[in-house]
Amino acid sequence: MSAALATEDILVIETPERVPLHFALASIGNRFLACAIDHALQILVLILMIIAFTLVANYSSFGEKLTNAPKWVLAALVVILFFILSGYFAFFEWIWNGQTPGKRWLKLRVIREDGRPVTFWEAAVRNLLRTFDMMPAPFYSIGLISVFVSSSDQRVGDMIAGTVVVREREAEAPAFTQVFESSVSDVALRRSFKPVDFSGELTSLTEREIEVVETFLRRRWDLSDVPRQWMAWRVSLPLMYKIRPTYDLATFTYEGFLEELLHRYRAHHRFSE
Repeated sequence: MSAALATEDILVIETPERVPLHFALASIGNRFLACAIDHALQILVLILMIIAFTLVANYSSFGEKLTNAPKWVLAALVVILFFILSGYFAFFEWIWNGQTPGKRWLKLRVIREDGRPVTFWEAAVRNLLRTFDMMPAPFYSIGLISVFVSSSDQRVGDMIAGTVVVREREAEAPAFTQVFESSVSDVALRRSFKPVDFSGELTSLTEREIEVVETFLRRRWDLSDVPRQWMAWRVSLPLMYKIRPTYDLATFTYEGFLEELLHRYRAHHRFSE
């Protein structure tokens, strides 16, 4: 896969099949609004925790016990609170395919510079550096300067983690219903790409997710190259987030991955029945 090439607000990534995918980089305004929503949710949770703690302390002996507790207990509570606030972004970006509640609301997503899904470590690195980007807090001055200087609109955390924030552009590819409700021109599943050798646990996949893969592979040839590659990327992304596969970048293709995934899943369930 080639390196990402950014031009103004567009990020161009070439897939392993040599098809360029154009991502719209998230604007500063959208990123700020998404971040504001997330921080508002953090503050709301913090307020609710304080109210709950106050009520418990006032109407039980818990407050007195906590006051007289060893210092390490209070320190542990402070550390837990820190991880709740600091781990918010990393946690959601890891389990929600690069999105937090704010990003999901504004249809933004964090991806790697090569278009692949972020792992837990990349989500953690970019968000551990959020405190630095926020300086002087809470104005994100360093982050804003970094975004303006970077050709890919990356804050310092993104530069270190190798990530970018993009807007989901559904118009670039047909809607899932568009593809899946069209007439089937090729009902036979066949391998059209070299099998992608990957390791990953498939037991977490649901039958519905496999049906989506199967339907796409059956009807993909009704699409031209670029929409087909967009759809392959869109189908692959949540599955890659879920099973966290390891693979060889040199031989990876999205359609080859989906073909191999489907064959392995069906073979496993055929033998287990």
